[in-house]
Amino acid sequence: MKEIIFIRQNKTKWTNYENKIKSIGTLSTDELSDIYLDVTSDFAYAQCNYPNARITPYLNNMARTLQDFIYTPKKKNYAKIVSLWKDDVPEILADAHKEMLLSFCIFVGFVIIGVILAIQSIDNIVSTLGSSYVQMTLENIKNGVPTDVYGNEGETQMFLGITFNNISITLKTYGFGIIPIIGPGYILMVNGIMLGEFQTLFFKYGVGLDSMLAIWIHGTLEISSIIISGAAALTLGNGWIFPGTYSRMESLKRSGLKSVKILLTIIPMVLMAGFLESFVTRHTEFHTIVKLAIIFGSLTFILVYYAYIPYKIRKRRANENRKTFLSKIEM
Repeated sequence: MKEIIFIRQNKTKWTNYENKIKSIGTLSTDELSDIYLDVTSDFAYAQCNYPNARITPYLNNMARTLQDFIYTPKKKNYAKIVSLWKDDVPEILADAHKEMLLSFCIFVGFVIIGVILAIQSIDNIVSTLGSSYVQMTLENIKNGVPTDVYGNEGETQMFLGITFNNISITLKTYGFGIIPIIGPGYILMVNGIMLGEFQTLFFKYGVGLDSMLAIWIHGTLEISSIIISGAAALTLGNGWIFPGTYSRMESLKRSGLKSVKILLTIIPMVLMAGFLESFVTRHTEFHTIVKLAIIFGSLTFILVYYAYIPYKIRKRRANENRKTFLSKIEM
């Protein structure tokens, strides 16, 4: 191919790359990788066929700029952390709304099954929660302190143990995502039935509402983190079984990156849930208003960040697509 033809064929593309490189810090990892591979490929071709032409050092400079940015160790950029929470994850959640809804429905479905099993027989509760735990809870109810289990252990020790356990459940749920739907569905089933039977145990002995005011102080964030990790796991699995136009491996890589970003947002929730369970739930003397404020404050955060904001993003996208469609018709 003659040099002039090579330049004409790629001039617009290179100009576009130049403009993007001017704000290289805003490029996503995938976009940066695609540009770098394309530019280095063009540079290699130019170097072989037009070693003395001006286009060769031009492409070399562009490739070096990209390479320096990619391989030079970066200083901590806290703006990127803020951007992850503020922009990246809400956009991903907008795409993963079906997985989020499916995870929620699976979990709630098995909570209802757990409630039904618990109503049928106390033996079902014992088989799930264990006889020693049920016996201890019944003793606490008899003594007028139904949720005393949360005050029997040192606060710091309890925080470390509970947080480790919650993180383990979250990672286990996500890891099972490699087995599409069935894997995360199983973990959601186990935890859903357990929650349904656990909560019903208190209602069977007339202390349901009192127990809820204590349990859901930390339970709102804790249970939400399980559902969200289930959605992350479903997102991972869907990339494997529904690759679309990508190769199966490429689709899995992309869904893996998205699902990990969702999973990262759960870490502060798990830590806060462990803190509340260890340091706050045990204080049954707190006024009901304080307890409700914590519960509904946590619930509001979950609904706004994981449901309302993604909904607004999807609505904005739909309006933009509609405007684009109408403009094409008018043309």
